[in-house]
Amino acid sequence: MKPDTKPETKPDTTNQMRQAIALLRRAALPDQHHLGWAVLWLAAAALLEVLGPIMGKALIDEHLLPHHLDWPRMAALLAGVVLTGWIASGLRYLQLVRLSGLAMRSVMRLREMVYTHVLLLPMAFFDRAITGQLVSRVTNDTEAVKSLYIQVLFVMLDSTIVLVGTVCAMAWLDWRLMLIVLALLPAVLLIVWLYQRWSAPAVTRARALRSEINGQMAESIGGMSVLQASNAEQRFGRRFATTNQDHYTARLSELRANAWLLRPALDLFNIILLAAVIFMFGHREMTATEVGVLYAFISYLARVIEPLIQITMQFSQLQQSVVATARVATLLDEGAAQEHRASGDAVAARATAANDSGAPAIAIRHLNFAYNPGQTVLHDLSLEIPQGDFVGIVGHTGSGKSTLLSLLLRFYPAQHGSILVHGMPLDAIDNERFRAEVGLVPQDPFLLAASARENIDMGRGLSQEQIEAAARAAHAHDFITALDQGYDTPLGEGGSRLSVGQKQLIAIARALAGTPRILLLDEATSHIDSQTEQIVQVALDELRGKVTVIAIAHRLSTIRDADRIIVLNHGRIAETGPHEQLMQIDGGLYQRLYLLQQLAA
Repeated sequence: MKPDTKPETKPDTTNQMRQAIALLRRAALPDQHHLGWAVLWLAAAALLEVLGPIMGKALIDEHLLPHHLDWPRMAALLAGVVLTGWIASGLRYLQLVRLSGLAMRSVMRLREMVYTHVLLLPMAFFDRAITGQLVSRVTNDTEAVKSLYIQVLFVMLDSTIVLVGTVCAMAWLDWRLMLIVLALLPAVLLIVWLYQRWSAPAVTRARALRSEINGQMAESIGGMSVLQASNAEQRFGRRFATTNQDHYTARLSELRANAWLLRPALDLFNIILLAAVIFMFGHREMTATEVGVLYAFISYLARVIEPLIQITMQFSQLQQSVVATARVATLLDEGAAQEHRASGDAVAARATAANDSGAPAIAIRHLNFAYNPGQTVLHDLSLEIPQGDFVGIVGHTGSGKSTLLSLLLRFYPAQHGSILVHGMPLDAIDNERFRAEVGLVPQDPFLLAASARENIDMGRGLSQEQIEAAARAAHAHDFITALDQGYDTPLGEGGSRLSVGQKQLIAIARALAGTPRILLLDEATSHIDSQTEQIVQVALDELRGKVTVIAIAHRLSTIRDADRIIVLNHGRIAETGPHEQLMQIDGGLYQRLYLLQQLAA
């Protein structure tokens, strides 16, 4: 298993930054005014902090050194220093609250965007996606956006504003000393450049390996029974340990960059700069009025160095947040399934007209499909299924049964040829209406860790009468009412409180609850016992003529009474007809399949 982001690939930091900025704008668009107020208060707080040393200089130069003790004016200056600091702290509190609220709302929107987008992605995406890594994108990577706002954006904005204000104040006091301070900036830029060159690959690799760890963990927990039955605990443990060690190595490389190039180097520059300022003052004739300037400059040096240290230290978090945000943006750039937003009323009118004209429920014309170029799975497939018919599709493994079902469900687009549903092209039907009219009963029923009612309803807001009617049609009502709390009984994770057959009946009831006009069954009886299979057969017989049923069957007994059976072989229709007719074909594929199953039974 490989991580979804190759750790070895050199990151395109410019493109990552562009993706991150675009995504942040999209997530924060409704709260732009909050960001504007936060920046305004931040600027005001920084300006007030810059005024403190200037008032201190005035107190020293105008009152303390000349012994001009004007107590009211001195008290006003001291009060001004305290008051500006107090107001600056209050403004910082207000902007931090606003910025934090903006960050959390942006994360909330971003998670909803990612989750909704993932739900709309085509099934081809999930053929190569890893569940743990997707979960990491929705949780960990979106959480990095909050860090980007609060820890990075706030600190870097604050430090930049303070730095600019401080440099302006220093230029007003003594422009020659200010030039000495500015001489530090090229060295800081060099450190930032070196840090980015060193840490960016490590951060990207660590983030990718973190998703890989989540993916391996989810995969192991999901397949724990197979893993233990195969005695593979140690092998999987060694694989996890290797990935974990790689993640540790990447993080260690990132920490080394932090240790060498962030605070230690800038603290050294701070000492050099302080020595240079004192040296300059020591080699020129100082007047009494310059003592206050020296005090102000020493005060400002901390306000210059500390913002530079904070800005540089935030590059570590900035790099992680940009990588995480870019990963979310890459996921959002994945081609979503076409949403088919045609007017539902127009679609309904056209479907009704098609029904009145006697159009078949499904018409497939010259259909060809391949997952990979040059490896065709379905070859020039053509067939029609009348409305209300019960049709079975059988064939050997790899004959194209599941592929045909996936195309009918619009999980993959038809590459060549066409599929029509009630006379309309499949890709022209409104997505919501299509999902309402086509029901699916999968081979492995998916059940929520919720009640029987919720598993049948699936958030559609169905009434109790509708839910019970669907359960009765699936012959699930009796065993549901026999549960401890009836329809309100929690079924456990994955329906752990039910047998395999009961899970399948719940899945059939769920599909029927949507009153579909077409019902697709994907080997729905392959894992159930013979008694439950007979119940399913009775339920299918009762739907005959009301719902078009297409059943892919491994157990041929399930579709023995179908109106027509289609036998696929290597992606082509080999035989078609009812059971009795196909059994009369000596040496036919269906006959051989049926007899083999009878012997195995």
